[in-house]
Amino acid sequence: MGEELFRNFVRQLSIFLMKHITLWLRIIRPQTLFASLCPVLVGLMVARMFLSQSCSGVALLTVLCALALQILSNLINDYYDFKRGTDKQGRVGFKRALAEGLVSEREILSACLITLAICFILGAVLCYIGGWVIVAIGITAILFAWLYTATPYSLSYLGIADVFVFLYYGVIATWGTVWLQYQSTGHPFDISLLTPIYAGAVCGLISMCVLAINNIRDMDDDRLAGKHTIPVRVGKKWALILLGVVVALMPLFAWLAFGLTWAVGIIIPAIVLYHNVIRAQGVQYNLCLLQAGIVNVVYVVLVWLSI
Repeated sequence: MGEELFRNFVRQLSIFLMKHITLWLRIIRPQTLFASLCPVLVGLMVARMFLSQSCSGVALLTVLCALALQILSNLINDYYDFKRGTDKQGRVGFKRALAEGLVSEREILSACLITLAICFILGAVLCYIGGWVIVAIGITAILFAWLYTATPYSLSYLGIADVFVFLYYGVIATWGTVWLQYQSTGHPFDISLLTPIYAGAVCGLISMCVLAINNIRDMDDDRLAGKHTIPVRVGKKWALILLGVVVALMPLFAWLAFGLTWAVGIIIPAIVLYHNVIRAQGVQYNLCLLQAGIVNVVYVVLVWLSI
């Protein structure tokens, strides 16, 4: 009898934990984490091109801090989009747990504070290693996460978030990763080194694609909510043309970073993605968003093959 009660308790506990783990995985949106992970991985590989040694501990801290910042940005975005009525039940995009009533506002705010604390702890160690440069990157990254949706003049509502996405999920993330590896191994950093900037730019462009796909999908709802994204401002046709320009720039920056190597092959999956976006309707954009994440991973593999 006692053994049966224990088994039933363990079963119920397992079901409870799995439901909550699944729910919070959905809230932090793991499919979006490639945007922060890939430019860091590219930065670590670029650093290996120029350094005879690396610091694996700092590399791990950099990855964890980048992921924590991305999760913080996702949580803040969900909370304030819900408060402003942009996210609601029945949306075409991925369902938001707060909008669907699966979690409370208090729980999301608590998650924000916990994630912010993790960012500060990891960031403090990296700032000690990387100095004022990493302090500046960390402060502005958190500020960007806040300004993205949390204020009356939010970057995403003004239609200028694309520039910051390019920088923080591309150029700055990769360059900062390389800087940290130089500082942690005691090597002087050459400020004129452009490879991290060009290599990170490709990741930034891919993240711009993610944002563009998201905004094209949501343009009708965004227009009603007063969210003046680029597609809302210029229309779907011109938004797709601008997306084509972003795709065309990817192999150019890959060539500037690594020469005529495997990295330039990023144009192939990028063109496939662009073709699918042009043909997409409604919920099909969600699949395109997942494909954009895959393009980022493919770029990491191509960089690995190129160095």
